[in-house]
Amino acid sequence: MSDPRHKAAAPDPYDFLAVDSELSDTERDVRDAVRGFASRELLPHVADWFEAGTLPDPRGLAKAFGDLGVLGMHLEGYSCGGSSAVAYGLACRELEAVDSGLRSFVSVQGSLAMAAIHKFGSEEQKNEWLPRMAAGDAIGCFGLTEPDSGSDPGSMRTRARKDGSDWVLDGTKMWITNGSVADVAVVWAATDEGIRGFVVPTDTPGFTANVVHKKLSLRASITSELVLEGMRLPEDAVLPSSKGLGSPLSCLNEARYGIVWGVAGAARACYEAAREYSLTREQFGSPIGGFQLTQRKLADMVVDVNHAGMTALRIGRLKDRGECHHNHVSFGKFANVAAAQRVASVSRGLHGANGITLEYPVMRHMVNLETVATYEGTEDIHALSIGQAVTGISAFR
Repeated sequence: MSDPRHKAAAPDPYDFLAVDSELSDTERDVRDAVRGFASRELLPHVADWFEAGTLPDPRGLAKAFGDLGVLGMHLEGYSCGGSSAVAYGLACRELEAVDSGLRSFVSVQGSLAMAAIHKFGSEEQKNEWLPRMAAGDAIGCFGLTEPDSGSDPGSMRTRARKDGSDWVLDGTKMWITNGSVADVAVVWAATDEGIRGFVVPTDTPGFTANVVHKKLSLRASITSELVLEGMRLPEDAVLPSSKGLGSPLSCLNEARYGIVWGVAGAARACYEAAREYSLTREQFGSPIGGFQLTQRKLADMVVDVNHAGMTALRIGRLKDRGECHHNHVSFGKFANVAAAQRVASVSRGLHGANGITLEYPVMRHMVNLETVATYEGTEDIHALSIGQAVTGISAFR
């Protein structure tokens, strides 16, 4: 029974429900290391990268992330960190608090390209690529989505056919993060035996990567189209344990998990910017943070931010116990992306005209979240996943 004489401390405006008090010492160390790195090395430059529409030094960034230990940090062996799911989630949260594009860089490398090789690759493939990718000495990309098959990846047109002992691939992949700077691509293709994954060195003849320009979202990121024209690979390029659509979808679930945490960071950044702005911006002779409507907006934002943080932590704990179903991850992406979009939109409005400039982070986060809401399963797809979980009836077809 609590001591009635004890007076509880007032809530911390930056962690209202003390979500981070549930973290272990090791998890706090990861949080602080990534937050410190992000504040020193990324935050001062990200607005310029966003305005330029690119990452000016992706190889330097990959090496810096490798030195930080966040590339494939949740994978075991092969020079990977073997961290907990929560620790990896915290890294995603702190990176996306700076920019979604930076979290995507780490997520695509570790949870898509590296995870595919780790889960489905041969020992030779793992030993060749994973240590280099963990160190940031090699950059990977993940080729699943196509121009005409996004939410329905099973309808992909990319084909792999046997020609003697070789495989020959033809097709096009779209919206591929880091495609034009990658050293290796994990490419998924339809075969006579079903969908299979292939490890493709990007200097293979017949492989071309074209940068996608004129993006209005996720601009501090490199997005590419992959074109495969008669690309010939040896027999051992196939991921031997990849069989069927479930293989790439299991990798996507790993990436979605990082998004559950990442968007909580984006929401936090927008809320913190709004709080600071409301205390320094004066209108009618007083800070706008003293106005009733402003306080209502801040209250809505802090609730969304803390709900997102609790959701991410709960799903992370389930994952670390081996009890996380893919529907749990759908719940997290569905709920947390929507919460982050609400916070970003309200924060942008609270900033007034200043909110549309890159001097403040809110418009950048707001447009980035449009991409995050689309990739790794749209809002509608995750709503149907949750609906199937609660009714036992699939509405996908």
